[in-house]
Amino acid sequence: MKRIVSLWLPHWRTGPSPPPGASDARPEPFALTETAAGVERLAAVSSAAAAAGLVPGMALADARARAPGLTVRPDDPPAAARRLEALSDWAQRFAPWTAPCGADGLWLDISGCGHLFGGEAALAARLSTSLERRGHDCRVGVAATPGAAWALARFAGGGAVAANGARAALAPLPTAALRLAPETADALARVGLRRIGDLYPLPRAPLARRFGRAVLDSLDRALGRRAEPIAPRRPPPRYRAQSGFVEPVADAAPVAAALDALLDRLCADLARDGLGARRLTLRLFRVDGDERTRAVGAARARRDARGLAALFAEWLDGLDAGLGIEAMRLEAPRTEPLTPRQTRLHRLDAPDAAEDRDAAGLAALVDRLVNRLGAGCVARLAPRDAHHPDRAVRRLPPWPEPRDAGAWPALPRPLRLFSPPHPVEAAAAVPDGPPITFRWRGRAIRVARADGPERIAGEWWREDAPTRDYYRVEDVAGARYWLYREGFYGSAGGAPRWRLHGLFG
Repeated sequence: MKRIVSLWLPHWRTGPSPPPGASDARPEPFALTETAAGVERLAAVSSAAAAAGLVPGMALADARARAPGLTVRPDDPPAAARRLEALSDWAQRFAPWTAPCGADGLWLDISGCGHLFGGEAALAARLSTSLERRGHDCRVGVAATPGAAWALARFAGGGAVAANGARAALAPLPTAALRLAPETADALARVGLRRIGDLYPLPRAPLARRFGRAVLDSLDRALGRRAEPIAPRRPPPRYRAQSGFVEPVADAAPVAAALDALLDRLCADLARDGLGARRLTLRLFRVDGDERTRAVGAARARRDARGLAALFAEWLDGLDAGLGIEAMRLEAPRTEPLTPRQTRLHRLDAPDAAEDRDAAGLAALVDRLVNRLGAGCVARLAPRDAHHPDRAVRRLPPWPEPRDAGAWPALPRPLRLFSPPHPVEAAAAVPDGPPITFRWRGRAIRVARADGPERIAGEWWREDAPTRDYYRVEDVAGARYWLYREGFYGSAGGAPRWRLHGLFG
């Protein structure tokens, strides 16, 4: 059954109030102002300002006459919207589906979440207590439809109604609780239709002709006759598991134990659909309102709970729990098919079995390195279709394996290349022959053997890519080098230049 929470924060835009007992002094009235039609008016008021009789829309001059100690500040709607989005993320400890509602409220889809907190009433009470502890006045409405929950939060002081109780609960509320335009609600009031219940016995067609179709649409949405989709701020992944703690925990051991249970549930769901996880995100919700998030990835799709738990182990050992962790959620935002593999019946030391073990071991090693060092510190090298060796290699993430990897050159290449290549002084027996000696890093090196040249011409569309003649040479001590001569003797560009590009072995 669908269950929606509408959370209303009447004084959200003016910021949190001082916590009870923080100061003996009474808080001063505070308001945000905006200019409309050349008149400066109140855009939002604090709880202290509301207690003094100030309301949004009042002219600033009238407000100062009523509350001489009023403090004002220009309204900043974008900043308030960003704060509300942050609060929406914070509320995900109560439900995976949250979204801002206007400028001073939130939507929460708590369908199937009530039992995690001891029931819907306990969830709403915990939500209210958490916000009040942070200095925010709030009203919580719970119903089967967003419209009914919104009306309960703003016009009935909060509360919860069952799916079949919305009609009776909404009847005594004013028609403005249907989220009608103010002029429409005023028009209804002028003919005596002041309560939502007054609309129930009226014929629909005349009502729509006189007051517009919006009245019937809003009524139908509130009563569940018409669907009202609401887009969550962050669509929850399909595969996720969540749990809460009876009391906040500050030690990593109970968090790790709860993570094992969540992984077992998540892997069971993945196995049912023949999938494996490529990326996992663990969210830990602290009592102080902060959140600790850890995302890990896997080189291959996997659903072994113990192996996946090891990817979080090091992070949990250094966990900063603050005043305690009250809830946690595990998500698998990226999954891939993982079909079962047949168990081998022949000897496990067969070549193909060893190959499988090596591949699995490499994948596990990559997972540990990436999740310990960071994705930017581990890379895969793949060939690039380019003539010059400087640009013939590309750096790729360790996963997934590139489908268009191409092929490495058939001729031998050194594993270590210098970037940029080192300039050297070389002498050759004949102008276009291999070097017989060269000087590098202040040391004279005598060449015992040489192979080449391998001519690599630059791309015709690049002016900074002259032709190179590469030589593989070996000195008298057995060390092997990869040198090239850039340019030709007798050319207009002057004498050719020698460079050392890499070392073999």
